[in-house]
Amino acid sequence: MPANRVPFVPPESPDLRAKPLPRKLPIVGSAPDLVPARMINEALYCERLLYLEWAQGEFADNAFTVEGRATHKRADQPGGTLPAPPTEATDDVAGKYTDAEPRVEEESGSDRPYQARTLWLSSERLGITAKLDVVEGDADGNVVPIEYKRGKAPDLPEGAYLPERAQLCAQVLLLRDHGYRCDHGDIYFAGSRKRVTISIDETLVATTLGAVARARRLTEIAEAPPPLVDSPKCNGCSLVGICLPDEINLLRGIEHGEMIEADDAAEPVAETAAMEDPAGDPWDLVGEPEPPPRPLRRLHPASDEKVPLYVQDQGARVGLDGDCLVVRGRQGPSVTARLPNTSHVVLYGNIQVSAQAMRALLERCIPVSFHSYGGWYYGRATGVESKNVELRLAQHRAAGDPAFCLRLARGFVASKVRNSRTLLRRNHAAPSLLVLSELEQLARKAEQANALDALLGLEGTAARTYFGAFTGMLKGEAGLSGVFDLDGRNRRPPKDPVNALLSFVYALLTKDFALALSAVGLDPLLGFYHQPRFGRPALALDLMEEFRPLVADSVVIGAINGGGFGPDDFQSHPSGVAMRPAARRRLLLAYERRMEQLIAHPVFGYRISYRRVLEVQARLLARCLLGEIDQYPAFRTR
Repeated sequence: MPANRVPFVPPESPDLRAKPLPRKLPIVGSAPDLVPARMINEALYCERLLYLEWAQGEFADNAFTVEGRATHKRADQPGGTLPAPPTEATDDVAGKYTDAEPRVEEESGSDRPYQARTLWLSSERLGITAKLDVVEGDADGNVVPIEYKRGKAPDLPEGAYLPERAQLCAQVLLLRDHGYRCDHGDIYFAGSRKRVTISIDETLVATTLGAVARARRLTEIAEAPPPLVDSPKCNGCSLVGICLPDEINLLRGIEHGEMIEADDAAEPVAETAAMEDPAGDPWDLVGEPEPPPRPLRRLHPASDEKVPLYVQDQGARVGLDGDCLVVRGRQGPSVTARLPNTSHVVLYGNIQVSAQAMRALLERCIPVSFHSYGGWYYGRATGVESKNVELRLAQHRAAGDPAFCLRLARGFVASKVRNSRTLLRRNHAAPSLLVLSELEQLARKAEQANALDALLGLEGTAARTYFGAFTGMLKGEAGLSGVFDLDGRNRRPPKDPVNALLSFVYALLTKDFALALSAVGLDPLLGFYHQPRFGRPALALDLMEEFRPLVADSVVIGAINGGGFGPDDFQSHPSGVAMRPAARRRLLLAYERRMEQLIAHPVFGYRISYRRVLEVQARLLARCLLGEIDQYPAFRTR
């Protein structure tokens, strides 16, 4: 440096680093200014349903909601016109009775009454907004709103249940507020093809306005109301798989020490090797047997009728033909998959997707997962994800709480170790009592670990013990040939056929948990045990820990013992071992069969598929993060 040059020293300045977020993130604040008439209905029917739909933005279809949209198909086509109101509208809503000018239908005669469809009305004075299916009127300004309903007309003196009458009353109040004369409303029940007149009295008006205030209050509290208890209203509710009313009530009862009735309980079965071995319990591992699961109503479907589409033919193209995906490979015939029957699309390696197909997938919220040719999970493309920002805030807040993270991580690791132990007991020809004892002791230590680093060490020790006995679960020629001998776990890339199979299935399970968490509204990248790292689905890895032995390892063991794989299904190279395409196809089919297998949930007792279990566990984690339950219920088999 020249002698006359002086090094530049920047002046002292305040710290310009990014300001850290507060540990307690804000919660959703005030309610919207206008309450939809549909939410008035739900405030009187089920307050929890109102909160899930309006405050958290949750929604799911079932047969009844789809049928309801079909019933509204004609009413949802804007058209027609109404006469000018005979009286002046309120100042704050005058001239704002529709979002768009409706089309005017040609009238066959001058004496035909006025009719308009799909009118949006709002009133800041009332704090209500509504879409009116049909409104009929005459030249004198007398109008009648008509609300379409899917079901049959109930045999009631009032003509309909209170929630439906209040929803119609809100429409009547809006019409009055816009200057029209409206003394009553009608409900058309498509199931019985009957039009029922609903009278509007002061009591119904007061109830409707009270429901408006209650809906706003529930949203401002920012806390979901408790689920209904054994209510028939839950049957047929499209959000029952999101709400999980019976499951939440059961877990709350267990946390508060509720006892299970003897008539409802099955004989307890202790999950230990001591019950199977005449030597007794030399290491004192039996302890107190866990109570059996309390039987619950299964209100949601046991399995999903939709199936995933896997594409692994290199150079294949995925296009769109109507409502079908068409996969055209370099060789062989094309394959067609209907969009309504597709749960998600999985692409391996160099697969091209047309813009039209991608748009159709995103419009239907069908995720597309991208993997390397070897199965490494890169990421996903999806449509509009969950609108539940309240859950995202709760997840980020919990991730900043070391005590909460440690508590969850203890359960993940302990459940994984115990499920691994169960798999050895069930499948090993002669499980070593020493190995079973060590795994149980490691699970107990995991439940008492005081740091995440300690848990990592315990998990690693348990994995070495478990995989050291893994070969003993292989039977027949597979166990005697030596091709599938396993000398510990290795990866990136795997060094032997068994590790190649395990790595591929673990990637599939990671993908499915990432999709389930995203559908629930959680961020798969923000975990509690696995710390965040660029591109790593840490939360998916957290939840899949206890399912590794039950799903992934079980698939591999069953596929090998069933003779589905041989030495020719793998190719070796200097850096590792990889599966051939035909072998990977068979493994995909074996994995999907396992995911569709019905099992008894260890906590709730009903039978559902493993794929549905993934969603249920993700939603239970969400309820734990939102404070509805204190503990995440572990999934442990007996």
